[in-house]
Amino acid sequence: MKPVHIIGGGLAGSEAAWQVASAGHPVVIHEMRPVETTDAHETSTLAELVCSNSFRSDDYENNAVGLLHEEMRRCNSLIMQCASDHRVPAGGALAVDRLAFSTAVEETLLSHKLVSLERGAVNELPPEDWGQVIIATGPLTHGPLAEAIRVETGYDSLAFYDAIAPIVYQDSIDFSTAWMQSRWDRGAEGIGDGADYVNCPLSETQYNAFIDGLIAADKTAFKEWEKDTPYFEACLPIEVMAERGPMTLAFGPMKPVGLKNPHQEEQPYAVVQLRQDNKLGTLYNMVGFQTKMTYGAQTDLLRTIPGLENARFARLGGIHRNTFMNSPHLLDDELRLKSKPHLRFAGQMTGVEGYVESSAMGLLAGRFAAANMAGSSMPPPPTNTALGGLLAHITTGHIEGREIESGKKAKADSFQPMNINFGLLPPLNQRMKKRDRKPAMSKRALVDLDAWLAV
Repeated sequence: MKPVHIIGGGLAGSEAAWQVASAGHPVVIHEMRPVETTDAHETSTLAELVCSNSFRSDDYENNAVGLLHEEMRRCNSLIMQCASDHRVPAGGALAVDRLAFSTAVEETLLSHKLVSLERGAVNELPPEDWGQVIIATGPLTHGPLAEAIRVETGYDSLAFYDAIAPIVYQDSIDFSTAWMQSRWDRGAEGIGDGADYVNCPLSETQYNAFIDGLIAADKTAFKEWEKDTPYFEACLPIEVMAERGPMTLAFGPMKPVGLKNPHQEEQPYAVVQLRQDNKLGTLYNMVGFQTKMTYGAQTDLLRTIPGLENARFARLGGIHRNTFMNSPHLLDDELRLKSKPHLRFAGQMTGVEGYVESSAMGLLAGRFAAANMAGSSMPPPPTNTALGGLLAHITTGHIEGREIESGKKAKADSFQPMNINFGLLPPLNQRMKKRDRKPAMSKRALVDLDAWLAV
């Protein structure tokens, strides 16, 4: 039996491999690391997390990403199982010990008798005699393969910048100034104690000085061909947010609401939060502090934050250029390349944004490929589900010439990366209170998902 070839061993590729192997078909994962490296990865482990260690909210009744978590769990997701197994305290979010998580994913895959791993880059589009292929090389696709995709599709890749937040050693934080608390003391059920975040308070004077320093700090220089690349709005560097207005950060990642400083009566004007990054609790990630500052500027400015004056950094922030496909034009509703149907694409390069969303596209690509290997086909998940809504968005959401509500035509270049959100699901056909809508949409989604899985 021919194997399914999966190019890329990140979150999407790993999930796709698991779905195919679980359906009883052989899989070969092609991962270029460590033979070839990227600007963002630090290890050769499958499913390495290169940015945050958070899979975001785990509340499936009131949050769309939490709903996607639950749907994937019901689909036997390896990524969600390993995330749950290696969870660390993060309030209502699902955050993981990044090293333990990726190690578990790799060990689980390689212990499966139908999975094999080949190290080395694939530099061109595989021929049809390879059979079923899933390309899940992510936003940092190796240059020769990225060029081969561009030549085949006839479309230039769209691109945006993604930034990485710094990680601080816990024992270098001054807890005579900082304190532990989740907003409104919220904690995840069965894990943590509702005091999951480190909070560093700033007065109005300190905040204004921080913003001035942020705007004046040295930044990473862009190459000429990179200068017009747009940022992804949900992952903006802090200096870009600061340039939009002095209060942008105070109403964004530095908002002080839901927190009370136990060290003084006066409440902070702004707060920097850090989230646990490993199970040992020795590393903390600066929440929402993606940055393109130079390393020297980062250490100087971040140590002006109260509580971080003597901070030691396990990793400083960085920035890299991400690329994604114009998927509505290029892919069908089974994630196949229209011009070469033996090739499927999955993960962030399809135009989804986020760990969970990327893994979800790997899950679907794997299931679609497994069905084809069995000589049949699988219908896409219902659009009432988070899986189906996200798939529909990237495969039909921005077709050129499609009529939209305003009566205008959608532009060919309007497609941008998207996180899962309830706006991608059809509205309910009944009137109800606002607070009841999301739980009702989630309930509907899970009923429809279970029916789809039964078929």
